[in-house]
Amino acid sequence: MKLIQEDIKSGKLKQVYLLFGEEAYLRRQYRDRLRDALAGGDTMNCHYFEGKGINAGELIDLAETLPFLAQRRVLVIENSGLFKKGGEALAEYISDLSETAYFVFVETEVDKRSKLYKAVKAAGRVTEFSPQDTGTLRRWIAGLAAREKKGITDEDIRYFLEKTGTDMQNIRMELEKLFCYTQGRERITAGDIDAVCIRRVSNQIFDMVNAIAEKKQKRALELYYDLLALKEPPMRILFLIARQFNLLMQVKECKKKGYDNRSIAEKTGLRDFLVGKYASQASRFEAGQLREALQACVEAEERVKTGKMNDVMSVELLIMTYG
Repeated sequence: MKLIQEDIKSGKLKQVYLLFGEEAYLRRQYRDRLRDALAGGDTMNCHYFEGKGINAGELIDLAETLPFLAQRRVLVIENSGLFKKGGEALAEYISDLSETAYFVFVETEVDKRSKLYKAVKAAGRVTEFSPQDTGTLRRWIAGLAAREKKGITDEDIRYFLEKTGTDMQNIRMELEKLFCYTQGRERITAGDIDAVCIRRVSNQIFDMVNAIAEKKQKRALELYYDLLALKEPPMRILFLIARQFNLLMQVKECKKKGYDNRSIAEKTGLRDFLVGKYASQASRFEAGQLREALQACVEAEERVKTGKMNDVMSVELLIMTYG
């Protein structure tokens, strides 16, 4: 990211850029910055393509067409899948580009072994946008709040992230809601976060499993019915319950081996600020109970697939059995 910023600032732009990775918010931000830097508002010589089925030959023909009263013809190509399959002709072309052609590729996933990936890496700049670590997200949130002349404590930022998750686009939208809600006030509180921020489905699942661990069957079922009311498919809920039990089993095993929270986060894929909560929840189950619960999830799915029980009732029975 820093190198792209330097390219834009210096005006020494590459002819080919590839932006890829899981963090969609950053991908879009840098896509737009590069487009603006390359095209400078020139819509006649800037072209956007999205989705699979893009014809590589048409892209090459367009790139070979001289720009109209401009220095560059800019092609922005997003979610094409060409870095997995079908990008061979484009790879060959990029190795010998027309001096007026500029490409910005934007993908979620790429195959680094593909000819197109190697060609872009050799001819231009490749940047991966991975999910940001907790420290970076906290600083970003605090910075956005400060820009709005709002104060928010580290503790409330942590609570905000627990509630909204770490997807930067979702964080940005939830912050905008908070800024509007607290208009006329200088501080954002946990109460404000509870009032306007949408709770992630995974948090609902966490609370449901918590209720199961505490043998609060009624509460667990209430959370389940709330998710159904929000149009969450029962099989997705079952998948998330199984995922939760699996994570708890991993955390419990790691704790047993003496790993610290940072090591557990690395091994399980959990955010470091969530490990403590998961360890606390895992302590309420015996290892055998977690294995049995995972097996029960498999059996619940099997009942649905074989037509022995409908999906809503199958998950309900699972919750009643363990709640």
